[in-house]
Formats: sequence, structure tokens, C-alpha cells
Amino acid sequence: MGSRLFFEAHMKLFLNAIKQGNSKTRLSFLIPGFSCFAHKQFVRGFIFLISHILLVLFFIFFGFERILGLKSLGTQTQEKIFSEARGIYIYTQGDNSMLFLLFGVLSILVFIGLCFLYYLNIRNAYKNQLLKEEGKDIPLFKTDVDRLLNAKYHVTVLSLPLVLTILFTVLPLIFMILIAFTNFDQNHQPPGNLFTWVGLDNFLDLFYNNKIISNTFFSLLQWTFVWAFFATFLNYIFGMLLAILINSKAVHLKKMWRTFFVMTIAIPQFVSLLLMSKLLADQGTINQVLMKYGFDFIPFLTHGTVAKITVIIVNLWVGVPYTMLITSGILMNIPQEMYEAARIDGAGPIKQFYYISLPYMLSVTAPYLITQFVGNINNFNVIYLLTGGGPLTLKYFQAGETDLLVTWLYKLTVNNKDYSIASAIGIIIFVISATISLVIFGKVTKKGREGTFQ
Repeated sequence: MGSRLFFEAHMKLFLNAIKQGNSKTRLSFLIPGFSCFAHKQFVRGFIFLISHILLVLFFIFFGFERILGLKSLGTQTQEKIFSEARGIYIYTQGDNSMLFLLFGVLSILVFIGLCFLYYLNIRNAYKNQLLKEEGKDIPLFKTDVDRLLNAKYHVTVLSLPLVLTILFTVLPLIFMILIAFTNFDQNHQPPGNLFTWVGLDNFLDLFYNNKIISNTFFSLLQWTFVWAFFATFLNYIFGMLLAILINSKAVHLKKMWRTFFVMTIAIPQFVSLLLMSKLLADQGTINQVLMKYGFDFIPFLTHGTVAKITVIIVNLWVGVPYTMLITSGILMNIPQEMYEAARIDGAGPIKQFYYISLPYMLSVTAPYLITQFVGNINNFNVIYLLTGGGPLTLKYFQAGETDLLVTWLYKLTVNNKDYSIASAIGIIIFVISATISLVIFGKVTKKGREGTFQ
């Protein structure tokens, strides 16, 4: 609602400049910065005029051609021909679909920037007209500098980060999203083989067109949610119970016990996971010890179901201490009078936990749980470093039984160069994560559990 009102207000100002603008304002439509020069705002005028000239030249010599190139993403492939003069085969220069797409998107963003700059020019001209009609002074260069260093200091500080964010975050993001609508894969590697637009084919392959790919997608999607659920809530519950146990009056040397568990955080996670992968390997230390004492071999990482259980259990080792630290501080703030009253009423430890500790914890840590759940959907480290996504299976396309969607995406890009399918998976992961975050967080905020807890 606020964005719409903001847009309508600026559109109204632009239309008023067209309808009610004087000669200086209307000439600014044709000559950017004209109103500034007429009112002795020479620095503003030069900025508007020079920037518009440079941007127009950019589009004449480069931009429009790149935008038109988005339609085909290149037509001339690289060819191998025999050079009689040299007596060798040489490669001709071909188009590069990646550069066509990248520079095309860049040109569109520059065009949007040009439109915004043009609007600023018209707005400035119309405001100058209104100030003149009201008999007020028109701000000059010294006033502009003073405002940029004081009242509008945030604009001064954030301008460069905004430009860098557009260039190095927004532009690559749009580029990768558009890749999902092409056939950019191992068989279409420019400049030797150009890729082109295929519409929604990649998404249709994921959902039902390609049987093996769709089977892989839905199987890994199901496992991703199972993993995210257990990795989030088991860590949360066990971390909370551990914090309650350590905070109990019957436990002495609380700082020592906390230190023991926090030591797992002090060791880098990738070190712990790589060590566990070696210990749990088929010929690892644990299996060697088991077989030495006559026990059966356990395929911790090479049997689908066992491997899934293993990664969930190992994740407890690296995740529970974080939850313990978070919940310890919250538990210390729960009024002890509530527990005393519950004990007088005959409530045991289980009822105290269910009716006092758990509701209070959930009211405070609900946003943390949401972010943890979404984070576990994209938890690359635990799966990849522990099992590598294995064990491998012929039922899946370029994936193993413990692969999450995010690790499958990684394998498709690095190992198989199926960038288009990987990009489509990335979009789906984003939509799922964003939907879960917005819906659940919206409900939690609406209920206001923290404020209504008694």
C-alpha cells in the first residue's frame, strides 16, 4: 500500500510538470538540466546534462544492440576453418550467449537508471518553478553540499553501496534467474554451441516432463523437508533440555559443563564433519573397532536410510551447543515464582517444562526457529562434508540419497554443467524458503506471543 502511494505521488508530480509547467520546465523535457542553468544551479545542470549525454551515447553505440541481442542470445557460432596462408586450422570468432545475456540485462538496468535520472531532472525543474512562484530562494551548490553533509547525509553514504549492490548482487541475481529459462547445459557451451530461450521447459522437466529428473526432484524435496524438520527441532528440543539440565539446582559446576559443550563450537564445523566422515567410513575407525570385537559391519554412510539417520545424529553434535547457549540466557529470565507455584500445585518436571518452559521459549525464539528451519533447507556443509550426498543411486539424476536440493544444485553446476536446471532449482528453493519465512513469521508476529505470555 505504501509503495503504491509513493509511486502515485511521483507520477502525479510528473504529470503536473507536463500540464502546469512553465517554459523553463517544459524545455527541461528536451534539454536535461535547462531549468538548472536558468536558475543558476550550474553544478546540477552540468550533472544532468553530461550524464544524459553519456547515457544516450552508451545506448547508441552499445546498449540498444545488446538489448536487441536478448531475443536470440547470439547467432554466430565459433567455427573451425583451414587457413591456407598459415597451413593450420584456426577458430573464427563466434558470439557468446553468456555475454549477450549479461550485457543485455546490464543495458536494461542502465535504461532504468536513465529513466530515473530523467525523472529527477523533471522533478527538479518543476520544484524550481514552484519555489519561484512562492517567492522562495532556489537552493544553489553550497546549499546542496550542506544538505548532503547534514540532512541528507544518508543519501551521500548509501549512494555508492547502492550502486555496488546493483552491479554485484542484483545484476548477477537477474542473470542467474534468466538462465533458468534457457537451455544452458553441457551440450550448449558458448561460443562453440550457443544457448537460447526455452521458456518453462526446465521447470516442466523438474515437475513431470522428464521422469528421472522429476523423480529426483520430488524425492530430494521430500528428504529436504524431513532433514530440515529434524535438524531444526531435534537440535532445539535437545539444546533446551540440556540448558534446563545444566541450570538445574541439582547440577554443580555449571560453567564447566557449559564449557565442555561449547568446545564443539570452538572447533570449525568443517573440521568436525570431515573427522566424523573418516570415523564413520566403511573402513573407518568405528567399524574397525566394531568388527574387531565381533560386531557386524554398520554402513553408516553407504546405506540410504542409515546414512540419513547418521547425518541427523551428527548434526545434533554440531548444533545442540548453539541452541543450549541461546536458551540458557532465556531460561534464566523465567520468573522462578512460576516454577514454585507449579510445584505447590503438584506439577512435576514434565508438566513444568510443557506448560512453563516450552511456551515461554517458543514465544521468544519463534523467529530463531524460522530462520533455522530455512537455513537447514539450504544446509550445504553438513550433508556435503559428511556424506558428499551419497550413497549414489541409479534412481536419481546426478544425485545421491542424502543430497538436499541445494547440494544437488551444486553437483549439477560443478560436475555436470547443467546450469539451466540448477538455476530452476535455485528459484524453487528461493520461493519455498521465502514463502515459509513470510507466512510463518507473519502468523507469529500477528499473534504477538511474546507480548501476551503470562
